[in-house]
Amino acid sequence: MKLDTLIVSDNQKVQNLLIDKIRELINYKNLEPGDKLPSERMLSEKFEVSRGMVREAIQKLEFYGLLESKPQSGTFVANIGIIALNGMIDDILRLEEQDFKSLVETRILLELKTVKLASLRRSEEDLAHIKEMLDAYEKKALSGEDAVQEDLLFHLAIAKASGNGTMNKFMLTITPQIIIDFGKYHVCDKNQAVLGIAEHKAIYEAIKEQNPDIARQKMKDHFSVLYQYCYNSK
Repeated sequence: MKLDTLIVSDNQKVQNLLIDKIRELINYKNLEPGDKLPSERMLSEKFEVSRGMVREAIQKLEFYGLLESKPQSGTFVANIGIIALNGMIDDILRLEEQDFKSLVETRILLELKTVKLASLRRSEEDLAHIKEMLDAYEKKALSGEDAVQEDLLFHLAIAKASGNGTMNKFMLTITPQIIIDFGKYHVCDKNQAVLGIAEHKAIYEAIKEQNPDIARQKMKDHFSVLYQYCYNSK
């Protein structure tokens, strides 16, 4: 059966099957760290799936540091050793989809740290970008429109300003699922969005004044409703 015939809800299964097939290919060809994988086109033909699906599987393995893509050169096996690679792929395939509670916990832990770092490290350019996202959020919220995406872009701007590429990458990784879950669980209604304007402004001002302790406290206050929702909704 072609993997492309599986329904959309089974996307995770498709991705795991592709990851396992890439692992089998690495082992079958005895590829060593630094060796090049076949092109996305060749892999899509071999596995009978779209190039987009292959690209997603490769990107996931890149995220965990098992593959490395080089512009104009291709994708290569990372320099971690084949035994470690196989063991890590086993762990990746056992991972279950994150639930909403896990995403909220992860987001809060990350952002309490990123906001402190942003207040210490932000540049004037970073500050201008945060303000731009704040204004976009305020405009949407006051008009009564759904402002979830603008809300998260504001928080991503703070993560970028933290100067920590790893934390920023984690935020970028979990943000799409947060957007989906906010809509699914109706987390942020119009009234909460309007109340969030003042909270966002307080966070922005603390970053502007480069006060990490106040910035962290304002972020913690901002998440209080979300945190309560997470633990009281189920």
